[in-house]
Amino acid sequence: MVLAMLAACGQRGAADRGARSTAVEPVVPALDHNSELRYKYFYLDAVSRQARGDYAGAFDLLNHCLEINPNAAEIHYLLSGYYNVMKQGDKALESVKRAAALSPRNHSYLEQLAGAYYNAERYDEAIDAFERLYATSRERDDVLNVLIQLYARQGDYDKVLATIDRLEQLEGSSEEITLSRMRIYALKGDKKAEQAALRSLSAKHPNDMNYRVMMGNWLLQNGKTEDARREYDHVLSVEPDNLPARMSMLDYYSATGQDTLARRLQEEMLLSDKTPAASKMTLMRNVVAKSEEQGGDSTEVMDLFKRVTDCEHKTTDLHEVRAAYMYLKHQPQDSINAVLEEALQIAPDNASIRLRLVQDAWEREDYDRIVRLCRPALEYNPDEMAFYYFLGLAYSQRGDKDDALHAFQLGVSQINESSNKDIVSDFYAIMGDILHDKGRTAEAFAAYDSCLQWKPDNMGCLNNYAYYLSEKGQHLQQAEQMSYRTIKADPNNSTYLDTYAWILFMQERYEEAAIYIDQAIRNDTTHNEVLLEHGGDIAIMNGDADKAISYWQQAIEAGGDAAVINRKIKQRKYIKP
Repeated sequence: MVLAMLAACGQRGAADRGARSTAVEPVVPALDHNSELRYKYFYLDAVSRQARGDYAGAFDLLNHCLEINPNAAEIHYLLSGYYNVMKQGDKALESVKRAAALSPRNHSYLEQLAGAYYNAERYDEAIDAFERLYATSRERDDVLNVLIQLYARQGDYDKVLATIDRLEQLEGSSEEITLSRMRIYALKGDKKAEQAALRSLSAKHPNDMNYRVMMGNWLLQNGKTEDARREYDHVLSVEPDNLPARMSMLDYYSATGQDTLARRLQEEMLLSDKTPAASKMTLMRNVVAKSEEQGGDSTEVMDLFKRVTDCEHKTTDLHEVRAAYMYLKHQPQDSINAVLEEALQIAPDNASIRLRLVQDAWEREDYDRIVRLCRPALEYNPDEMAFYYFLGLAYSQRGDKDDALHAFQLGVSQINESSNKDIVSDFYAIMGDILHDKGRTAEAFAAYDSCLQWKPDNMGCLNNYAYYLSEKGQHLQQAEQMSYRTIKADPNNSTYLDTYAWILFMQERYEEAAIYIDQAIRNDTTHNEVLLEHGGDIAIMNGDADKAISYWQQAIEAGGDAAVINRKIKQRKYIKP
């Protein structure tokens, strides 16, 4: 960034060869031969250091050059860039001001000076600098545009108009220039000149009906309604389907209180295949806004929406606005979904619409519908990870473990550096759970490792990974560390507490395990049979047979494996699975 700001230096004392300014270079005392050689040596060294990125060294050398030759314009110019970077605005301005004074025809110096004045909000001086810049380079339309803005900021509208004249001489007449004049005439309150400028533009382009529409709009805005109507009628007689004229006719009808005609034309345009979808969107938004403002009947609006969307088969925008309006009016979700389904038929690759339908199906636990919605999305939107996620979950909820695993594996194949870390982490976590259920333990643990690489604090993964390691009696210290993180994050979670207690149990730390399993059972609101059986196992290893039997009996009542648990009760001991 610094280099870009400072690299605009030219040869010493460079001036534009095509300059037409009468500015005279100031008389600068010449250096003696030895000083000139020293100056050139240090100057070239400074430029070289700057190019290599050694800005501190370059800055010091530039200051040394200034000691040798205080009148070196290029040194003042380069130093101004450094001062800007150092947030020393006053010094930067003074340096570039000095550079421009020493070399008054150098475009770079003048432009930098003008910009510095502008940034410092010293607009009078900025105007002077930009005028001097334009005087040296009269082909610079960008300078004239800046001057137009500056004169307008100062409220000097005559100068603005004079500068627009200069711009027109340079670029020739154009709609943009005429409209700029009109804006200034409007600011001056000169309606006559404003209208004349627009008339002139229309006269120069007699076959372009849009200028006649613009004229009509100006007349309508200024209360000349019948004159405006004549302009619109002329346009529509030549081009009956001219959209701007028809839209303006709506404004005319509204301005003159002809609401019935306005509604008729509005509806005609909304139902016409010749009206672009974007214009229909504008019209329908106006219908909704007017209805809300007047407390109108939403039934009429929804009926109009239906008729419009029934004949719109190019884009989905109107369907989405219709659905949003139905939601606003608390219409049944099934009715809203029907509209979104219609939109999806028009644009099956519209991911946002499809996701809205998927999310609604998820809330309803309609897993079959989620599958129907997500499977096509893998072709239409292969980069959208959410579809793989919901598809995998839906298959999993239906018990289709193989299909679920395949969906997640397809999703994993789409992962890249910009993928959402939370979603990717969940992909691997769920894959790990499925693989474990299928007895593919090594692959499950690899999936958990991948999950934690993307999101080290995925609590569900940490818990399951730790528990399954404890079941295998493997890496118990690692399992304990993972499990401990979960109970620190959520100390009342009965599942996390049970996992931690069981890992302690597997390490034969029975007294500590009892503390956590009792907390788990107290926090459990589901009367989980696994927790209760673990409670019995831990109690018996702590020598509390009565407590153990009580927990085991409760586990049987909660749905635990009666055959296994009754053996424990009968033998009054823990039996390893």
